Amino acid sequence: MRPREPVTLKTLRRMAARGEKFACLAAYDATTARWLERGGVHVLLAGDSAAQVVLGYERTIDAPIDFLIQITAALKRGAPRTLVMADMPFMSYHASVEGAMANAARFMREGLADVVKLEVDETFAPLVDRLTRAGVPVCAHVGFRPQTTAVLGGPTAQGRTEETLEQLVRDAVAMERAGAVLILVEAVPDEVTERIVKSVSVPVIGIGAGTACHGQILVVHDLLGLTDRPPRFAEPVDTLGERIRAAGADWAERVRTDRIGGVRYSMRDGAGARTDPAKPALPDERKHDGRVSTQGPGGQP
Repeated sequence: MRPREPVTLKTLRRMAARGEKFACLAAYDATTARWLERGGVHVLLAGDSAAQVVLGYERTIDAPIDFLIQITAALKRGAPRTLVMADMPFMSYHASVEGAMANAARFMREGLADVVKLEVDETFAPLVDRLTRAGVPVCAHVGFRPQTTAVLGGPTAQGRTEETLEQLVRDAVAMERAGAVLILVEAVPDEVTERIVKSVSVPVIGIGAGTACHGQILVVHDLLGLTDRPPRFAEPVDTLGERIRAAGADWAERVRTDRIGGVRYSMRDGAGARTDPAKPALPDERKHDGRVSTQGPGGQP
């Protein structure tokens, strides 16, 4: 299969201008990223939701920054022709502008990120402006911001009144004026998304925000049916969780009955007669993954 052209911000802008929707997913490892790129997904987000679906925490705010940098780079290594977005975690861009810029630089350099996402409102405009001037492409995440869940008392849809709708539009407009290259809007009524799309000129990505957006994003675990209680807006396309359970049960039964399958290793011709099973193999008889070690004691050849 011929590799596709790399997806860049220019690609997304052209697609948005032509009315072509682009697909985004939050993912967390190189292998999954490789298959998603082969499937035609345009954008991958190394989301702080990894705290929940990978590390087993209850909250996204528990995602360690070093871990998120590593998985961002893993996505790019697995899907080098896909636009990869980093997710700056809780309190990594709040304490100071200098700290935020240093952390964003780590995501760009160590994490190989193409874009860095921040959960923001209009008060973050000066920070977005500084990051943009420094060369960091910013995706501004507005609407429901999971990192503020504790303040809200739980996950809460936003923009459901005229007043809050207008505020979210102001947030999005302020972010574009500050230099944001993408807007991501989460958990809002369709009317909010439609107003934001009409009010800004950059591509808009939605999650639980209707179909007016230029792109759509979900957590890959929700899409594949791996989540026990997915959010209301996430409709699975598969039941991979049940299929993994069945595969695990099948493997356990195969192990129990010595039906492990595969191709076994065999001794070289005549080697079995020379080997005393009571003694360990000599260094040049050790095998691992089909390779023969020629090292002697202490690693010397």
